[in-house]
Amino acid sequence: MSAPPKSGGEPITDKRQLVEYLASGSKPKDRWRIGTEHEKFAFRLSDHRRLPYDGPDGIRAVLEGLTRFGWQPVLENDRPIALTRADGGSITLEPGGQFELSGRPLISIHDTCNEVHEHLDQVKEVGNELGIGMIGLGFDPKWSRAEMPWMPKGRYKIMRDYMPKRGKLGLDMMLRTCTVQTNLDFESERDMVRKFRVSLALQPVATALFANSPFIEGRPAGFVSARSNVWTDTDPDRCGILPFVFEDGMGFERYVDYLLDVPMYFVYRDGKYIDASGQSFRAFMQGRLPALPGEVPTINDWADHVTTAFPEVRLKKFLEMRGADSGPWRRICALSAIWVGLIYDGGALDEAEALVKDWTIQDHDFLRAEVPRLGLKTPFKKAGGAGTMRDLALKTLEISKGGLRRRSKSELGCPDESCFLDTLFEIADSGVTPAERLLQRYHEAWGGSVDPVYREYAY
Repeated sequence: MSAPPKSGGEPITDKRQLVEYLASGSKPKDRWRIGTEHEKFAFRLSDHRRLPYDGPDGIRAVLEGLTRFGWQPVLENDRPIALTRADGGSITLEPGGQFELSGRPLISIHDTCNEVHEHLDQVKEVGNELGIGMIGLGFDPKWSRAEMPWMPKGRYKIMRDYMPKRGKLGLDMMLRTCTVQTNLDFESERDMVRKFRVSLALQPVATALFANSPFIEGRPAGFVSARSNVWTDTDPDRCGILPFVFEDGMGFERYVDYLLDVPMYFVYRDGKYIDASGQSFRAFMQGRLPALPGEVPTINDWADHVTTAFPEVRLKKFLEMRGADSGPWRRICALSAIWVGLIYDGGALDEAEALVKDWTIQDHDFLRAEVPRLGLKTPFKKAGGAGTMRDLALKTLEISKGGLRRRSKSELGCPDESCFLDTLFEIADSGVTPAERLLQRYHEAWGGSVDPVYREYAY
């Protein structure tokens, strides 16, 4: 989830301001950066239970322990609910205490990996003192929704009440899922549209390669990505594939029109969240919001609202790639690598665009529905070769590899950033997702128990 909001800002009197807000993210290529976010489940080593907020081994204790590394607490009702650092990074909490690093904008994948490594070293140092561990999986492997803790953040109380009105799995999304995502820049409106279309079309490739959530409540879930499946029944107003992205007329204004039709969650005023769930931002602009009659929104209200849409790719002042399960350290770096290679190199973007240009909305919908269940084995007539997601993944990785090599960003032991794709090539070559390897361990070495995952796959 996003960092805590800010009150105030320029009053909004015209839709053009909303368009300009998104367009202001455009920047020349030499200023493009890479932002990586990854979530983890924190658990007690003694019993594998998720951490409550309070207590000697709770989430609050973890946040306070990390302040030794220069992190500054962000308070809500006098409780630390996030951390920030002067370099631009932040640590935030998902509703069930999932622990998220929102990395600072960096130049290369090498820098991203160094940042991830530093963060995991820090949380392990604090965790060892408190008797806790952290693990990267797409869905909580053991505990039920009723056994989940809730973090004391005002926006989550509003979402908790609203989610069940719109879908059956929204609370699972909030409490029991973890993702890794990459945030990338664009140069212009046209560049944004091209990157949005390519990344939205190929998001199922990431879902398959990173599928890492085969368990629900200690048993096989029937999915290789239970996390991805959860999003199919969370809230139809704000999730999934966006058909208009592939249509003529797509641009900043068209995305603003979409966001204006996404119902609100809240308005933040004077340190408090005001429940505006289900209400209209359009009405807010006209001074007719029931939650705040007579008031008009500020640009900060709009910035908050932008974060409450959850499509597979989200446009803010950059593009967020949101289709991957959380996983081990090497796959955190690999997610940034695959997308940087695909859309930060002009030749690779051309190739990727040609790969997906004749796909129909039915093709997109098919992949969105089937990949969480079948992963790399998903049949797809336009994948080339034998016609499976594995074939499409291999083609996508080759395009990304070429883009990364042409970027020519080297570091000791890695002549360019394409080395970070090695783990994904291994997965695609085998045709076996990480989730299927977990299931094999479950049925064989683990004797039908998920408990060993906390020992074998923790950071």
